[in-house]
Amino acid sequence: MEHVRFTLNGHRYELSRLVVEGRLSGVEPETIREHAVLVNGTWFPVKQAFEAAVGVPRADFISHTARRHFAALGFDVRGEIATRPAATMAAPESGRDSAHNEPSVVDAGTVWHTEANVQAAVVTALVKDGWTIRSVADTVTKERGVDVISEKGGLTVGVEVKGFPTRTYADRSRAGETKPTAPSTQAGHWFAQAILAAMRLRGREPAWRSVIALPDFPRYRNLHAETKDSLKAAQIEVWWVHADGTVNLT
Repeated sequence: MEHVRFTLNGHRYELSRLVVEGRLSGVEPETIREHAVLVNGTWFPVKQAFEAAVGVPRADFISHTARRHFAALGFDVRGEIATRPAATMAAPESGRDSAHNEPSVVDAGTVWHTEANVQAAVVTALVKDGWTIRSVADTVTKERGVDVISEKGGLTVGVEVKGFPTRTYADRSRAGETKPTAPSTQAGHWFAQAILAAMRLRGREPAWRSVIALPDFPRYRNLHAETKDSLKAAQIEVWWVHADGTVNLT
């Protein structure tokens, strides 16, 4: 995708790969703690990169916003990133690995299956497969509309994205508080919502491919096994997103 247009805090912006690369040229990356983006061969914290590229203070947006737009532009983004100990790094002053400037990925405690992370993985996979991203909804603010719309070779695909529920709230103000609904039960509700959204899209845009993107969990696999024949008859596809960020686009 050559550029993206988006609204942030009521203001309209347009961003392109060339602008991002130009504004990050010569910038020293800060220490990477969670989310990172690869620009000009260097890994940056996504909030630092987005602030520099757009000119919006990092306090005015969240990491997932930056990740979503960078992924739509075709940049490699990673979630839950941690820098390696300085003693093991060839370039400790920059917080990067010398081989490919690639940070290490945290495994323990990483919540890779949030809706925002699943959406970012889908967008990244589509761009790498040669698709052009037309629009990406803000899942964090529950923006209405199709979560991801993409085009390739005269075809258009609309993707409804769902994460997998956690037992406790992700909201920091409620951190550690247990949700009243069990994840398995909530996953069933989310699966049903995704099917309804995909069916509505089939009705509105019969020429489009209608897709549901889900993190690969046994609960979702079982629900899919029970409905796959009906989904196939309705021409609704299911894409599986894995913990390493790979996506089955078929």
